[in-house]
Amino acid sequence: MLDLKLEAYAESGVYPFHMPGHKRNPIDMPNPYTIDITEIDGFDNLHAPDGLILEAQERAARLYGSKRSYYLVNGSTCGILAAVSAAVRPGKKLLMARNSHKSVYHAAYLRNLSTVYLMPPITEFGILGAIDPGEVEEKLALDPDIEAVILTSPTYEGVVSNVRAIAEIVHSRGIPLIVDEAHGAHFGFHGMFPQTAVRQHADIVIQSMHKVLPSLTQTALLHLNSDFVTPFKLQKYLSIYETSSPSYVLMAGMEKCIRMLYERGNELFDDYAGRLADFYRKTEQFNRLCVMKRDDFSEQEVFDLDLSKIVISAKNTNMTGEMLHKRLLHDYALQMEMFSGFYALGMTSIMDREEGFLRLYQALEALDQQSVHVRDDDEKDNAVQALYVPKVKRMNLQEAMEIETRAVSFDEAPGKISGCMVCLYPPGVPLLLPGEAIDADFINNIRKCKKIGLNLQGIADIINEKIDIVNF
Repeated sequence: MLDLKLEAYAESGVYPFHMPGHKRNPIDMPNPYTIDITEIDGFDNLHAPDGLILEAQERAARLYGSKRSYYLVNGSTCGILAAVSAAVRPGKKLLMARNSHKSVYHAAYLRNLSTVYLMPPITEFGILGAIDPGEVEEKLALDPDIEAVILTSPTYEGVVSNVRAIAEIVHSRGIPLIVDEAHGAHFGFHGMFPQTAVRQHADIVIQSMHKVLPSLTQTALLHLNSDFVTPFKLQKYLSIYETSSPSYVLMAGMEKCIRMLYERGNELFDDYAGRLADFYRKTEQFNRLCVMKRDDFSEQEVFDLDLSKIVISAKNTNMTGEMLHKRLLHDYALQMEMFSGFYALGMTSIMDREEGFLRLYQALEALDQQSVHVRDDDEKDNAVQALYVPKVKRMNLQEAMEIETRAVSFDEAPGKISGCMVCLYPPGVPLLLPGEAIDADFINNIRKCKKIGLNLQGIADIINEKIDIVNF
């Protein structure tokens, strides 16, 4: 049973290099059952705040430097849905990073938007890089009908784009910039980390507090700084996409987190940054494993890097990302956040303890010594990079998602129109969208990824090689 399994995990010796950011550390809170209420007298209403909750949101706005901040208890997802809906009229155009979270695609579907894509580069490590401001300028110049731009910064792996430069370009066209900063709620609190998009002139910024701060899962913030999107319109869509029964337990946890940052933020971030810096310094001696740092990327690939995400590359070893992930868990009781083809990722926060960093360093040091050096796997690199090549759009996203689909074999699929969203997970970036043409190269590369053990989601039947197409 779930409750008993959670209790057992909490009592285990497994160290959490994964979300949420409180890292299961006990924080002084009442028993949740004793404070779980509804909108009764004296406790305000999230959807029409004029008391306690309004004051809490204003404190969050002052902390991050935004004009207005909104509590989200449905995670960043509801904030992204509301932001896109408020910024772009139904049936109009959205310029979006191709590596956007699926909630952006869902917003495009719900609003029947025409989408134009920004393509981040594939870095040498196989992760997606930063959005190029020049490409933003080029796409906007080619298509004056675009009504808003949205990008993800930082990415799951911590890649940060030049938000300030992109904001200037976007605003010169008289439209808003939305930044999915779900993984960056800690930005701006210490010089070790990038500045938040809130202070880089983005119009709407969405942050998941629970990912990197001591806050409960599902808690997030939406910051509004825009002259292009009105509070009235944004609040209208928040009332649609966010639950009408918001959890006071979650909101109380958000308030406690914000208060902690006000009262102890400098101390907590100084200690945290020191532990992180020491960890990175010690890992520089590794011969085979590579703990990624900013200097490992070119300026064309990455504008900045969030070092709170510990990305461990096993690319030049005899281990895959999955093998590295499993070794850390089963041999060293370290639960990482995720793994991909040849890397594993650990999430850290101000709540991580010295013990955790020491255990991870010692485990990686041992694995570095035990692993065997191998040359770069060109087949793996080429297969992954080829998957991200832009596809030909044959049908609008919403139209394709409304049509019935049928599964066909991989051999039958070339020339057909996709009826599914195919993602390499993690990080969950779409490789193929409903309405896009399936070609022979895509099928060949899917087979290569299957052969080398990468996790593909959205394929109708990966074992028997079937994929969904639109059924005319």
